Amino acid sequence: MAVNLPPQYHDAEAEYKKAKSPEDKLVALKKMWVILPKHKASEKVQVILKTKISEVSDEIEQIKSGPKKQAPNSYKIPKQGAGQIVFLGAPNTGKSRLLTRLTKASPEVAAYPFTTREPVPGMMDWEDVRLQLIDLPPITDEFYEPFITDFTRQADAAALILDLADDDGPFALQTVIDKLRSYRRILVGQPPADGNDDPTVFHLKTLLVANKSDADGAADRLEIAKEMLGDAFPVHVISAENSEGLDTLKTLLFQRLDVMRIYGKLQGKPADMTSPFTIPIGGDVMDFAERVHADFAEGLKSAKVWGSAAFDGQTVKRDHVLRDKDVVELSM
Repeated sequence: MAVNLPPQYHDAEAEYKKAKSPEDKLVALKKMWVILPKHKASEKVQVILKTKISEVSDEIEQIKSGPKKQAPNSYKIPKQGAGQIVFLGAPNTGKSRLLTRLTKASPEVAAYPFTTREPVPGMMDWEDVRLQLIDLPPITDEFYEPFITDFTRQADAAALILDLADDDGPFALQTVIDKLRSYRRILVGQPPADGNDDPTVFHLKTLLVANKSDADGAADRLEIAKEMLGDAFPVHVISAENSEGLDTLKTLLFQRLDVMRIYGKLQGKPADMTSPFTIPIGGDVMDFAERVHADFAEGLKSAKVWGSAAFDGQTVKRDHVLRDKDVVELSM
């Protein structure tokens, strides 16, 4: 399906390319957003455009708030695996310990606050896929690393960590949520169904991970947090220290990504069942073809599907909706 961008969109795009100031760029980008047709074929354009709007908006905010001390590194971590999930929380919630339990990463773990001062990535295995987890520095009302804004823009989901060993844990958690909101990062259990929301705002699908369940008074603190948050997030209780609830947590983190596994098959050869591709749930043959290679999507004639088809090896159309663990053979 073609995007079919109208001439007015290209005019606004030309204005954006000619713009010199961030303010003029933002005006042109917002005009492009309004004009852009919102449908499945334009989803990738929507994501790119929304990211640009967010980046320029952040740049304008930084200019207004005065010069900031530049970080020694930009901390660009390319996405890997089935998706990227960031760990968010207040100091001493156990984010770094959790990362060591779920991955082979070895961040510094200590009992004092602000041990994590830069993003620390790790790869988590879940069944036959890998997820990229990134532990970000803690957030308080007074402390917020600017690069957290960038990571929460590019991440596919977040794990918000609650400290059940601290009486102030529920309130520190609310501070994290409010602080991110001030930077136009809204943590949600489920993103809004309406895709035409404010393009400067990012909604990040979030799982609330209540850590240190083995601490005295943990159950009472959890109830306080639930009363404060209502049903804003799904909740999973763990103890990173003694590994309680971690197997289920891995599954829940994968489910937060809203993706499914599709296995590729070459003609005349068995399917490769060891390294699946991942595409959004509800995706079709074209989505899979684009994930494999852009050339497949452009020249795709047909496909055979094992799993969701009426019979194994059935030839299907390009818009055939796939299901988790389908096997697909593409024909050019």
